[in-house]
Amino acid sequence: MWLIVFTLIVVIREGMITFVSNSLSDVFDRVSLVESHKEIQIEDPMKRLICILGMVCLTCHAYAQIVYHNAADFPLLGKAVETTKMRYERFPDSLKYISRSPLWNLSRNSAGLAIRFRSNSTRIALKWENLTGNRMNHMTDTGVRGLDLYCWEGDEGWRFVNSARPNNNVKKNNQAVIIANMKPKEREYLLYLPLYDGLVSLQIGIDSLAAIQQPILRYPVREKPVVFYGTSILQGGCASRPGMAHTNIISRRLNRECINLGFSGNAFLDPEVAEIMAETDAGAFVLDFVPNASVEQMKERMETFYYTIRSKHPDTPVIFIEDPIFTHTRYDEKIANEVRRKNETLNEIFKHLKEQGERNITLVSSKDMLGTDGEATVDGIHFTDLGMMRYADLICPIIEKAIRQ
Repeated sequence: MWLIVFTLIVVIREGMITFVSNSLSDVFDRVSLVESHKEIQIEDPMKRLICILGMVCLTCHAYAQIVYHNAADFPLLGKAVETTKMRYERFPDSLKYISRSPLWNLSRNSAGLAIRFRSNSTRIALKWENLTGNRMNHMTDTGVRGLDLYCWEGDEGWRFVNSARPNNNVKKNNQAVIIANMKPKEREYLLYLPLYDGLVSLQIGIDSLAAIQQPILRYPVREKPVVFYGTSILQGGCASRPGMAHTNIISRRLNRECINLGFSGNAFLDPEVAEIMAETDAGAFVLDFVPNASVEQMKERMETFYYTIRSKHPDTPVIFIEDPIFTHTRYDEKIANEVRRKNETLNEIFKHLKEQGERNITLVSSKDMLGTDGEATVDGIHFTDLGMMRYADLICPIIEKAIRQ
């Protein structure tokens, strides 16, 4: 009897009591089946109970094992093109020797990409290999090269589950259990990939007796995605974790796929980026390049960039975003003047487009983008999670209105 009690305590402590309760009837059936098939009758009640407990323990042990599945078998959201050399990249391989080297390298970061899957596992674990093992002094490792998981909760929408934090060193190979001790029921998941590093490989781990399958729900909606183009901020700098990049926040709020073409320090209105965007059947285009592009580059390239998109999407809304009024412009007069000149240039070109008869274009003022308390950035420029949320608060209603028209 004490052996039985001890076994049950161990089972409970290991977090498997749910499986025991769910599996007892099956175990009894299996014992009866074995007795019937082999014509063996276990008449001693104690022996029968020990037999049942043994099978329960074997079941618990089986559930305790984690089996990994290749994430490449499941839908990948957030890509503008499928013709990439590696799965978790954002540019087609054809641009490798056409794009500027810094732009090409940044395109290999998996910003905005996400995996969709469904599972009834009590645990979700990950194994992943980063492309470079990148680290930065103003952004968390989890945001740079980690992942985070969301679960669909019906009327509540997508809810954060937990993050997969990378190793503390610069090793490229990582392993983490994101969540454990859940009830074994079917759930729909959304797994965001690293913002400032790429992925060579990714595996999703579940209980060995659980299942991982294709998602049933068609969320986020993939038809007519919102395509964003921009800078380091748009790429995700400096969100604490991937799900807090503002394009990912907006995607969850709209429950619509968003494509992130953010390139840190390199949003210079390169023509090949406009061509990639033009090949996407988008619900809206959001152009947020002003923090990187100079006044001269805007004057030389902005209209050409715009018309490349417009030529293939005559009626699709195009939204231009002003340069944020960075928090340190209160003190740094040089930066304040630069922001003002850039925004004046953007407004002038936008006005010219309107005078030319261009329709379905919107210009968003950055006046209230970051709030008034000066607390929305990590370094005066790059957004914290607070800054990302405030950006989403401003932009999301504008996008929603545009795509409904």
